[in-house]
Amino acid sequence: MTDLLWTLPEADTPETPVLLMAHGAGAAMDSGFMNRFAGHAATNGLAVARFEFAYMARRRVDGRKRPPPRADKLTGEFQTALQAVLDQRKGPVLIGGKSMGGRVAAMLSGATSLPKRVTGVVCLGYPFHPPAKPDDWRLEPLESARRPVLIAQGTRDAFGNTADLETVALPAHVRVIWMEDGNHDLAPRGASPATWDGNLAAAAAATAEFARANAG
Repeated sequence: MTDLLWTLPEADTPETPVLLMAHGAGAAMDSGFMNRFAGHAATNGLAVARFEFAYMARRRVDGRKRPPPRADKLTGEFQTALQAVLDQRKGPVLIGGKSMGGRVAAMLSGATSLPKRVTGVVCLGYPFHPPAKPDDWRLEPLESARRPVLIAQGTRDAFGNTADLETVALPAHVRVIWMEDGNHDLAPRGASPATWDGNLAAAAAATAEFARANAG
């Protein structure tokens, strides 16, 4: 695992709420999506800490692309990054990430007894099912989560769109906000009145509000 990559708001203090973010299966912690979202989150008053799972960090050493381990095998690495954040900061912490990273965060929230300072889970483009397997649902991490969960999902996400989610019932502690015409990166098509930056900004603003609402 690499060191934490921080994006801080202008009025940062040790008590500022933190979002600890993990990347998706195929893109690093400094991908365009992660950079843009972290910037918007900081504008909304959140401190963002990003980290990489070991398989992704090794790409920086040898340039070889590797598939990720099974998501449930990554919770230990997420726990290590979380402990580093808790050691460095004093305020409330959200755990989450992009796609697979958000799924692992949800798994962590259900598999362990987290400190009270961990107040919620944020999933950006949750992989509800593989694109080619719309009936292969991945709901268990959400159902088992012991913290409130916020999901920012594109309306046409191949991993779970609006029509897909009409067929399932999510737990009461899980809230989905829809990003207009968004794909798995929350990005709309060129002809859409929505913009990628606008969708990311909306997701970041909702995340900051979620942090404030659950800060206790």
